[in-house]
Amino acid sequence: MTAGTALHHRIDGPDGAPVVVLGPSLGTDLHLFDAQVATLADRYRVVRYDLPGHGGTPVTDGPYTMAGLAEAVVALLDRLGIDRVHYAGVSIGGAIGQQLALDHPERVLSLTAIASAARFADPDSWPQRAAGVRENGTESMVASRPGVWYVQSFAGTEEAARLLGMLRATAAEGYAGCCEAISTFDVRERLADLRVPVLAIAGADDPATPPEMVREIADRAPDGRFEVVACSAHLLNTEKPVQVTGLLAEHIASVGAGRS
Repeated sequence: MTAGTALHHRIDGPDGAPVVVLGPSLGTDLHLFDAQVATLADRYRVVRYDLPGHGGTPVTDGPYTMAGLAEAVVALLDRLGIDRVHYAGVSIGGAIGQQLALDHPERVLSLTAIASAARFADPDSWPQRAAGVRENGTESMVASRPGVWYVQSFAGTEEAARLLGMLRATAAEGYAGCCEAISTFDVRERLADLRVPVLAIAGADDPATPPEMVREIADRAPDGRFEVVACSAHLLNTEKPVQVTGLLAEHIASVGAGRS
């Protein structure tokens, strides 16, 4: 995965407005953030991107690393002529944001990590998941997503079906490569070097990145804030869009006010 990889992206919102970059979760595409864009694009220039092998971004040569994925985001910003951004991401998208803020602090104004981690649980399990998806495709992951991506009461909704459609459409190699990037990601000892305001948001019922795991990001950052959203799991920005978008918008606005 090289910095020259062209990430498929979409831009919404007015020219010249402050830029917000949204990074998606494993097995989803940029439409994960449709609810957020509906609110944020009134005031911000919103850039969404697809991970390799997800949505409109083709599978690229591996191995994938979080540093390489962050460099691909930097390359996208360079192509778009964008200097500094507010960054928010879900799960691996939030990990990419942490890597970006650490490796390129001059490019990031604020960071929001949603259902993410500085080190994901069970690192040895991720290569095993990658091998399983390479053999059986992303369809093999669908049955395990209710209760992980969203609480059981959310299953059966149109939004849940839409999310599972994103997973089914994800290329096996892109999904597997991102699993391998997750397995080697660990920035716990670097978070004290973050120089931007950090908001970490957890789903109260998320088994993939439980609240205590998400809280570590805020606790280790010099300027960190932690929030929990009730009755939500891993893709809480779709389960509870009003609450998550409100927290994100408040965080971005507070940083903008402080740096005006």
